[in-house]
Amino acid sequence: MYKLWAIIKKETLLLVRDRIGLSILFLMPVVLILVMTLIQDAAFKTINEKGIPIVLVNNDHDSLGNAIYRGLKSSSLVSLTDQIDGKPANQESLEKAVSEGKFMLGIIIPEGATRSIRKNVTNMVNETMTTDAKKENVDPFEIILFIDPVAKKSFITSVTSNLQAFISELKTQIMFQTFSDEINALIPDGGQTPPQAYERSQIIKYKEVYASTLIGDKVPNAVQHNVPAWTIFGMFFIVISVVGNVMKEKKEGSSFRLQTMPTSYLLLTNGKIIVYVFVCFIQFLIMLGVGIFILPLFGLPSLYLGNSIPAVMILALSTSFAATGFGVLVGTLATSEQQGAILGSLSILLLSAIGGILVPTYIMPDIMRSISVISPLNWSLEGFYKLFLRGSSIAGILPNITLLTGFFIAVISISSIVNRLKQK
Repeated sequence: MYKLWAIIKKETLLLVRDRIGLSILFLMPVVLILVMTLIQDAAFKTINEKGIPIVLVNNDHDSLGNAIYRGLKSSSLVSLTDQIDGKPANQESLEKAVSEGKFMLGIIIPEGATRSIRKNVTNMVNETMTTDAKKENVDPFEIILFIDPVAKKSFITSVTSNLQAFISELKTQIMFQTFSDEINALIPDGGQTPPQAYERSQIIKYKEVYASTLIGDKVPNAVQHNVPAWTIFGMFFIVISVVGNVMKEKKEGSSFRLQTMPTSYLLLTNGKIIVYVFVCFIQFLIMLGVGIFILPLFGLPSLYLGNSIPAVMILALSTSFAATGFGVLVGTLATSEQQGAILGSLSILLLSAIGGILVPTYIMPDIMRSISVISPLNWSLEGFYKLFLRGSSIAGILPNITLLTGFFIAVISISSIVNRLKQK
């Protein structure tokens, strides 16, 4: 126990003396969280498809145009307006505003759209009721969409689906009324239909419920991705500090002197692991504080920690061990400080990229989502997603904890074997 305490004291002194490196370990994740969350906030709102700006020109001024306006206005999908710079929008100003990026989509409802639908439905009903019915000429109409090139295809599909639904609903309503009028003409008193019959016939409604056991609707946002993501990145970036420590011991000869002592490699490594795991855990707590207290000052949502704080702490501890173990492995494999710094930083950047830290995995291509499962940073991030977004408990993140713990054991075992081979 005395030997372990002496090793911990040595590692702590080495760490504290490197004040610049220590400050970077704590300040870098804070800066990354603030900058990346602010940058990605608008992007996540787009991903969640809420509040996307749309401008509407309603030249119809009848049932269809009014139904589309009311439907889009009440939808959480979009933020709808019919004015540009305080003036009623027209086709020219709409096209210019969309091309300048002020709106993601512009919709123009042509004049006479409702009249064309009525004629079309009347022809259909007349053909059904009588064989010698005369057809009215129906003028086709186009609903014009001006689309910002940066708009997602899925968003455009959602809007056009909504427009089709409005048109179908109006056609059904007109058809219902037309059939009622025809029946009333054939059967004067037997076919009267209450005016609200159509409204009451709409028995199917939709309710959006997120697949989460959390209280309230918690959807992925910039805070809930960036805080755990960049905290994990900062924790794994401790590899640079660990490598620098190991290289300094090799350069000064203290590593050789320690190996001549009657102490196992694992005991020497345990002191290093304990110190750096503690540093990683302190990093994690500071980043949580940033997410809960600092980000709301910038107008962003506060970080929600889910239903199980003990599960959050256990996952953070597992991540700390995995990050420190990886740092020990890189330090053992490297033969110089420059080599260790390059190997450590590049490997962490690569694992971050494929693990969903830089870009969330759910907006990656399928092949990259398949590859992301090999990254320990992804195991940790998915665990925090389960806790923060899906309301999981310790049982829910047990696979993630197991993977991180297994990774720690594996890299420490490899480090021990490599060190033994180097000694020979």
